[in-house]
Amino acid sequence: MISQILTACITGLDVYKILVEVDVNNSLPGVSIVGLPDIAISEARERVRSAIKNSGYSFPNQKVIINLAPADIKKIGSGYDLPIAIGILAKEGIIQYTDFSTTAFIGELSLDGSLRSITGVLPIAAGLQKHGIKTLVVPYENAKEAAIIQGLTIYGAKNLNEIVEHFNTKSLQHKLMETVKININEFMQQETEQDGYFDFKDVKGQQKAKKAMEIAAAGAHNLLMSGSPGSGKTLLAKCFPSILPPLSFDESIELTKIYSVKGLLNLNKPLITTRPFRNVHHTASSIGITGGGTNPAPGEITLAHRGVLFLDEFAEFPRNVLEVLRQPLEDGKIVISRAKMRLEFPADFILLAAMNPCPCGYLGDTKKQCTCNEHQIKQYRSKLSGPLLDRIDIIIDVPRLTLDELTINSNDESENSKTIRSRVVTARNIQLERYKGLGIYTNSELTPKLIKKYCQLDTEALSLLKNAVMKFNISARAYDRLLKLSRTIADLADSETITAAHVAQAVQYRSSF
Repeated sequence: MISQILTACITGLDVYKILVEVDVNNSLPGVSIVGLPDIAISEARERVRSAIKNSGYSFPNQKVIINLAPADIKKIGSGYDLPIAIGILAKEGIIQYTDFSTTAFIGELSLDGSLRSITGVLPIAAGLQKHGIKTLVVPYENAKEAAIIQGLTIYGAKNLNEIVEHFNTKSLQHKLMETVKININEFMQQETEQDGYFDFKDVKGQQKAKKAMEIAAAGAHNLLMSGSPGSGKTLLAKCFPSILPPLSFDESIELTKIYSVKGLLNLNKPLITTRPFRNVHHTASSIGITGGGTNPAPGEITLAHRGVLFLDEFAEFPRNVLEVLRQPLEDGKIVISRAKMRLEFPADFILLAAMNPCPCGYLGDTKKQCTCNEHQIKQYRSKLSGPLLDRIDIIIDVPRLTLDELTINSNDESENSKTIRSRVVTARNIQLERYKGLGIYTNSELTPKLIKKYCQLDTEALSLLKNAVMKFNISARAYDRLLKLSRTIADLADSETITAAHVAQAVQYRSSF
């Protein structure tokens, strides 16, 4: 009788239950692994053999056949070592326990039988629970991460001997479960602070830019800053995370799954509690931005999900890299299609971009003369297509600081990030209450149908908006974004209705480029 052990594989962010079947027959000694394994799994035969022998158990001196079912799903990674080893030990009778119908195993084995941590444990735990799994055995270092999923019994083991002993004597304890539950409860009750970022109180001047950033944070709107070198664009961007609202528990779990799959999770702090801020260099490739590769993995836009993607020197990015942002900015997700698969990654982020107005950087500067000719300026700006700019809600100029602003007394009071953040959180809470049950969190996610319902304008505001559309040749998409931006400005003012003043401010942020 063959032994059957359950495990899981991840394709993109999707989890599939995998059955590891182990059979031993009278043939020349060897190990054969079938079922579309990758190289890491094919090499498992040597790791598993050494791990079993060095743990003090005998390895079959016969032909061992291992099947990973279903066979039409590509299996990737080293997490299959443990279920393969358990299958062999169960087949040989070394593990006497036989009912593994609701128990799954995942982990990489060292040659001495100890277990190494792997990536993607949180989404695997969540996926297996949906498939009816009750117990999951993982490497000890991954136990806290897996135990975030409530209702699933997690066993964290340090080596193969502990697992064999547990299933033969029931001695291994799942001590980590209660500790993780307490941490989760504490997280849900407290408002997490965005530590480690710059504070707006340290930014001199730039009151218009600060206000624009407050609006962008309140409604999750995309923002582009244009200005001379040294005007403070990058510093403003680094301050932006300090005013973002805290993550909800569901958002935290969503982010943690992404970072777990990517292998970027801190095992000592298994829950992402702050919104991501991804600062991407302009030499990044389109695949690095969107995700993909031979074994498709999340890219920068997915790592920035529910947070910020900061693109400094925006116009220095290759045009093809910028153009791949168009669909994610519109849909909040990225779809990667390959010959044998179609993967979907979440990508609902705030695009924060900064650029110089021209190649030399001094077009429109009050102190330095621009040295670029008209053709150079046109070519420089041509990287930013109309459809891409249409998806940016706020476009502002960040001018050079005046002498008075530059030499401002350090003792002078300037509004700090904590104060601004409190207003942002209040506006976000208004939106959460308004859109409860609709599956959206912010004004920027409003669909055309919801815009009609929640962005009603009075006669004066509508007349002002019509004039702006004619004067600036605003597209239908930009028109909708103006309405959503006006809705956010009204929320910050704690106004139920959108007035002409709110629309006028929104139009001002659209007419700067």
